[in-house]
Amino acid sequence: MLDLVRLSRDAVFPPGGEDLYRTIARLTEMRGGCEVLVAASGRGMSTLFLARSTGCEAVGVETDGRLADEAEQRAREAGLEGVTFQAAAPDDLPYRDGIFDVALGEIGLAAAADPAAAVRELARVTRPMGCVVLVQLIWTGNVDAERREVLVPHLGARPLFLVEWKQLLRDAGVVDLRVEDWSHAPSPFRPQNGGAPFPDMAVFPLRERLAILRRALGRWGWRGVRGAVLREREVHRLLTRERVLGLSLIVGTKWPAPLPEPAAKPAP
Repeated sequence: MLDLVRLSRDAVFPPGGEDLYRTIARLTEMRGGCEVLVAASGRGMSTLFLARSTGCEAVGVETDGRLADEAEQRAREAGLEGVTFQAAAPDDLPYRDGIFDVALGEIGLAAAADPAAAVRELARVTRPMGCVVLVQLIWTGNVDAERREVLVPHLGARPLFLVEWKQLLRDAGVVDLRVEDWSHAPSPFRPQNGGAPFPDMAVFPLRERLAILRRALGRWGWRGVRGAVLREREVHRLLTRERVLGLSLIVGTKWPAPLPEPAAKPAP
């Protein structure tokens, strides 16, 4: 589903909408002078919004180099000199330890990476007492492991249970976790039904849907397009009827690493 949406030339804001990202800015006390990292930044819409609304310096990291280049061009056109985008893997971030005030992992964070490694990287590059934030899809229904693995490639994201995301953060040294449920928040993806926390092609007008399918044809061929459309319909039916997914915001604080024990003095 995300693969089809990403083929559109019309960039849409991530699930949760601007209200979610205003909440993130408030909870993390984001402001001018803050250094912010957004991992799995996609086309950069949320990264640019945070920079414009708070005055922070922001870096977006995206595995798809084409999307990173598109986001970089959008930042230049907007005159946001303090915003840059880079193609990199979320589980191997090209930054030193402890340099960001806020590190934000978006929905696509674990799509092509081990979730535990990606969360550890977010924590690693965050300064002590800085904020680590996850905006993630979570399983809310009774979905067995086999069924989850079938859904993951169709979603273009890897949801986990809320307790699993929280444990990954704690294991990475992130404490004082605050969780908010944004599953029913209005979203640009699905404004007509209150904002289900996943995208589909219904958000686009007919002309753009046809354009997306033409681009998909050039990339995947007829068989690939047919398979993608059938999967999109099936996953949409499953998610809307059974409501197995939710959207959660998790905010925590990176705890400073304990000081090493002093070496024992040799006996006189």
